[in-house]
Amino acid sequence: MDTESLPLLVRRGHIVDPSQAIDQVGDLLLCEGRIVRSGGEILIQPGQVVIDATGLMVCPGFVDLHCHLREPGFEDKETIATGTKAAAIGGFATVCCMANTNPPLDNQIVVDWVRQKASKEGSVNVLPIGCVTKGRKGEEICDLAELAEAGVIAFSDDGDAVSNSQIMRHALDCCHTLGLPIIDHCEDKGLSNDGIINEGRVSSKLRLKGIPAAAEETMVARDLALAQLTGAKLHIAHVSTCGSVKLIRQAKENGISVTAEVTPHHLTLTEERILGKKWGENSNVIASGAKQSRYDTNAKVNPPLRTRADVECLIEALKDGVIDAIATDHAPHTLADKNCELKLAAFGISGFETAFGCLMTLVHEGQISLATLISKLTNEPAKIIGRSDELGIFKVGTPANITIFNPDEEWIVDSRSFASKGRNTPFDGHRFKGKVVATIVNGRIVYMDDSLVIARSEATKESHG
Repeated sequence: MDTESLPLLVRRGHIVDPSQAIDQVGDLLLCEGRIVRSGGEILIQPGQVVIDATGLMVCPGFVDLHCHLREPGFEDKETIATGTKAAAIGGFATVCCMANTNPPLDNQIVVDWVRQKASKEGSVNVLPIGCVTKGRKGEEICDLAELAEAGVIAFSDDGDAVSNSQIMRHALDCCHTLGLPIIDHCEDKGLSNDGIINEGRVSSKLRLKGIPAAAEETMVARDLALAQLTGAKLHIAHVSTCGSVKLIRQAKENGISVTAEVTPHHLTLTEERILGKKWGENSNVIASGAKQSRYDTNAKVNPPLRTRADVECLIEALKDGVIDAIATDHAPHTLADKNCELKLAAFGISGFETAFGCLMTLVHEGQISLATLISKLTNEPAKIIGRSDELGIFKVGTPANITIFNPDEEWIVDSRSFASKGRNTPFDGHRFKGKVVATIVNGRIVYMDDSLVIARSEATKESHG
């Protein structure tokens, strides 16, 4: 059924929009890509496309602040077409793509190319992030004003920190003028160099080179000081340690303009996952000298999975607002990138299609509320990029970006069925409870599960009855 140009009515869904304290059963009417009515009972009119959302949750479309679509340059890992299709399956209506492509997003020509490619082949909204420095080399600042004019929503050299403090200060000064944030990959390469997993009990037992928490925390501390000095907006990417949380909390209390994100994997997995151990499994005894074949390279990620204490600290920070948003850091890789020795394997997890199911584990275990989860996936990330008036919110006149999910549907992760080219997930074969069943972007259904009932109304008038 071609539904793109037809009015769309979502009926009897449980509508949740934490940004407006909406939590009620009702209808949503979409027309010409925008929300025209929200809440209450809406009469069915002839020619409408009707989605029966009875028993389902309906919320604003998820917004992902941090993903890697890999195109241009790394199309063997992912393309804008495959990545955004995977994002739609995961419930993401808007994704912000990182600049570490080839060529990198350090000039207007490449940014324009990505935007045009996304408008033609993308399933969801794609907002590009520009580089901080030319070629992401950390040596010379890009023309940030040109990139802002080209439509980037933030700047980042993600994958690398801007190691030169003077260059970082200059970049923050420029960003303060432009009113855009720097999304900060905090890593002191002098401390993390050649590290494989978190430095601690597991790395010591397995005799693997570790990445200490200090590699993240020292850079967080430096850049918070520079943000205070310049007054610029700083967003800390993929926070992973208790120490970073403490620094961010203090910075917020001191009035520094800082926000932070955490990934689903850092909220649910520990360093022991590198051995294939799942959350909650007994891990008191770790055999030293474990064979290389036992290591799960899909759990190798940067920053690394940390300790259980770190995970618990991140969850608390999410609940009390120190951490503002959840972002996937979707990082797809080829089979060859991961099917190798742990030391040689690429860092990264393909996260779009597992993020929601993974996070619902926290809800079902009572560790966070459903309202908190939805907020951290919708309006709060939209605020960080200055789009909270149009993204992650249900208001009449705003773009019709909607995620529909069944909080109780159980399903098993099968990476072979991923829309993403990246099959690199530590959740393969895991059973999750909570599944996205439809994603609507600008009034267009871009993903729909087979379980969803959809029809075109031929009635002249029908109420809910």
